[in-house]
Amino acid sequence: MKERLMELIKNEDKKNPYTDEQLAAMLGARRDEVTILRGELKIPDSRERRKPHLLKAMEEEMLKNPGVSDRELTRLIQKRGFNVSRFIISQLRRELPATIQKQVQETPEKKFKAGSESSTAFERIIGHDGSLKPQIQQAKAAVLYPPHGLHTLILGPTGVGKSILAEAMYHYAIEIGKLPPNAPFVVFNCADYAENPQLLLSQLFGHIKGAYTGADSSKEGLVEKANGGILFLDEVHRLPPEGQEILYYLIDKGKFRRLGETEAYRSVNVMIIAATTEDIESSLLLTFRRRIPMIIELPSLSARPISERYEIIKDFFRKESDRIGVKIKIRQEALRALLMYDCPGNIGQLRSDIQVACARGFLSYIGNQQDFIEVDLIDLPVHARRGMLKVQYRIPEIETILKGDLVVNPGESSITFLPKEDLYILPEEIYRYIEEKYQELQNQGLSQDVINRVIGGELELKFQQLVRQFETKHKMLDKKDLEGIVGSHIVNLAEQMVRIAERKLGKMDNHLFYCLAIHLSATLDRIRQGKPIINPQLEKVKNEYRLEYRVAKEMVEIVESATGCKMPEDEVAFVAMYLRTTTHPIDLKTGRVGVVVLTHGHVAKGMVEVANRLLGVNHAVGIEMGLDEKPESALHKTMEVVKEIDEGKGVLLLVDMGSLVTFGEIITQKTGIPTRTMGRVDTVMVLEAVRRAILPDTNLDDIVKNIEKHEIEIGRYMPDLTVQEGDKRVLLTVCITGEGTAVKLKELIKKMVPDVSERADIIPVGAIANEDIRQKITRIKSVRKVAAIVGTINPDDKDIPFIPLEELISGRAIDKIRRILGLRGFSDALRNESFGVLPFADIFHEDLIIITDGFNVKNDVLDGLGNLLVTCGYVNEKFLLDVYRREVMGPTFMKNKVAIPHGTPENVIKPAVAIAILKHPIEWSPEKEAEIVLMIALKENSVEILRGLYKIIEDAEFIAKVKTLKDPTIVKEVFLEYMLGIN
Repeated sequence: MKERLMELIKNEDKKNPYTDEQLAAMLGARRDEVTILRGELKIPDSRERRKPHLLKAMEEEMLKNPGVSDRELTRLIQKRGFNVSRFIISQLRRELPATIQKQVQETPEKKFKAGSESSTAFERIIGHDGSLKPQIQQAKAAVLYPPHGLHTLILGPTGVGKSILAEAMYHYAIEIGKLPPNAPFVVFNCADYAENPQLLLSQLFGHIKGAYTGADSSKEGLVEKANGGILFLDEVHRLPPEGQEILYYLIDKGKFRRLGETEAYRSVNVMIIAATTEDIESSLLLTFRRRIPMIIELPSLSARPISERYEIIKDFFRKESDRIGVKIKIRQEALRALLMYDCPGNIGQLRSDIQVACARGFLSYIGNQQDFIEVDLIDLPVHARRGMLKVQYRIPEIETILKGDLVVNPGESSITFLPKEDLYILPEEIYRYIEEKYQELQNQGLSQDVINRVIGGELELKFQQLVRQFETKHKMLDKKDLEGIVGSHIVNLAEQMVRIAERKLGKMDNHLFYCLAIHLSATLDRIRQGKPIINPQLEKVKNEYRLEYRVAKEMVEIVESATGCKMPEDEVAFVAMYLRTTTHPIDLKTGRVGVVVLTHGHVAKGMVEVANRLLGVNHAVGIEMGLDEKPESALHKTMEVVKEIDEGKGVLLLVDMGSLVTFGEIITQKTGIPTRTMGRVDTVMVLEAVRRAILPDTNLDDIVKNIEKHEIEIGRYMPDLTVQEGDKRVLLTVCITGEGTAVKLKELIKKMVPDVSERADIIPVGAIANEDIRQKITRIKSVRKVAAIVGTINPDDKDIPFIPLEELISGRAIDKIRRILGLRGFSDALRNESFGVLPFADIFHEDLIIITDGFNVKNDVLDGLGNLLVTCGYVNEKFLLDVYRREVMGPTFMKNKVAIPHGTPENVIKPAVAIAILKHPIEWSPEKEAEIVLMIALKENSVEILRGLYKIIEDAEFIAKVKTLKDPTIVKEVFLEYMLGIN
């Protein structure tokens, strides 16, 4: 290998020598082997080998072009064939002889100050040459200061643009050559780990192996990742005192230690930009403050000139026009209010209030069939409208700016930097929804009773969605922010209402307070405008939610007393609905049945358009399969549409012929979304299906039955398995782990479908045997008619439908089995029966199972499984932090080389277990290695699941088998089977 290595280096491009990684690839060796071998041969690394050639080229160019900037010099050197960055050129330039240096008449910084180069980084911030000019000058000075810039602290309230200024400083540093184009800009919010100082410091400065319990390997921190660039620390006041001390030493000496290090310091060249909303005198250590030489304080929106606020408003409207592709006309009175209202959330809140106004204007735009959106005073949030009360004090200044209505068009948006937080976006206004829906259904000629049923059903869903939305977002919104949206008076009333609710109904979740505040603001606004309040669910609420209605009545009396506004019964019912959805969450699967029309050729979309237009909705979706299109392509397209339109009640597929009739079964099997397929589709069938599907109190089977009942010219696709009386068929139960589990599956079917024995015998078939499973099935088929196969192995028999195990244990397959056997409907047969799905039905998923050798240390596994659970929506982002906290308390290592890391139930959205099967064991705690990791995310009521998991861990034979599996699907199935066997 030595000779080959020397030969490669001898013949390499001297301008761009091979790196050790490239050499390793060419030699078929590991990189560390090449590095060691190169060291033994005393051959320098690629940078050192290139250095003399690069310095010579730089010297030649600088002699030809005295005073050349780093940027231009980099361009010239790259033109010569060197693949180098401006940062490398800047560093090597200092090593050139003094005689060459003297010929450089001006540094890039001096040229920039002289005005021979221009910057666009700060020009994108409105006010850069006005009220923010002193701050921009400070920012420029901080970046320009030799040799590496001044560490900076940016102060200001929420929403003024601190993060945007920091980012602009980074772009400015690149523009003038202080940083190379690929320099890092690392952002860290100190609040993210504020509750765990140790983890926070580990994230920031890194740690060595053994620094604390659970630190099983060394880890690089963000400070090292920002080396050669800028580290932006947001909410720096949340950094603990010990962290500020370490940061102080870093700023002072350019050195730091990772957590746990006691010997040598590490050196970095990094510019620190920090930001805070707090008073630095009380929130930051004096020693830390003294080491920050540049402090920039950004003003609030109210302290900036009206002219700049007007430019910001115009820019926001332009961006909204761009986003929706429609011209927007803003009335002069609306502009006056936006210019003058109190906006404690600053630019962030102003943007959101403008978005709300545009959304309301958009509703009118749709209804009035105009060619532009009109935003009037009435479209602004109520707190923004209050700005009109202040206009009289500044009429001359306002009128100088306002010359009439403002019109913005798509494509006029600038590239102004904007705050990224979306703290102030309001939910859809519920009354406007009711008005629109009433009009829509009246246009269809539906009776008042039907309209009330439709809107009433959807209102339940919308209230629950609203509550859930606030449940996930309210923690970002504190009381002060909410006051900026609805006013302090409304916030106080909402607090009083919640206190009454808690006195009568017990402790309430915080999101009830946020929902009531937003709702109350809209209600009072509507009453003052003389608009009606209509609740189609009034009678239902009064009759079925009697306790909540009584409490709501008492809560509303507080509002009446404080505001002098008389509240109708309909409003009391709305408050009762909020209480009900908080204390008795409804199942979100109360939407409508989806309808997909699927045909060969250009037919489906035409039928869908006719049905949708006649009914005044946009509900059905048409998919047209090209005559030469592969079925696999059409299936994938259909599956994506089904996933997109499913509202929880499943999807009806109306198809014409051929392979399309099989799509429903396949889609249900792969996605878990219930489907029904009906064939020989025509326009009348589509019209009838859509009419019934938009009713929220109907379901998939009802639609199919009713269409058949009315004898529309249709034919429903069903496997030809309907049996005649006395013709007893066979259900096969098949399991990977053998016939014992298959017998357990048989017992489960008999429990779920009590009358199954009327039409079928259930025969268990074990897969672990010398005989091939297909041969067993073929032998049974030769003497009996097999109606279906249930289990974990799909033998791919085109004549027999297959029902996966997970469908059975979750209860989704009951109706399918009954239909195949020709038994009475599920609801009829089990009206007096109660079958609860098994507790483990939905905790194992293929997408949460990893079989890998890519994890080298414990933290890799924790991060990998934790991020998987977060990404797939099973836990929130705080769950992983919980896991780390639990690991610090004590390792979660069990017997048989299994570890079970876990977090608290409060951060679990829906129960699940993420599984890692490691091809190579990793150290989990001292002298203990893990080969299987089960990250458990369960709710408080999951005792049965935990019992089952502990039995799995205790079973050495089962664990040994799992370690040999190579397919996540098989892993899921064997876990399900095992859990089935112990329940």
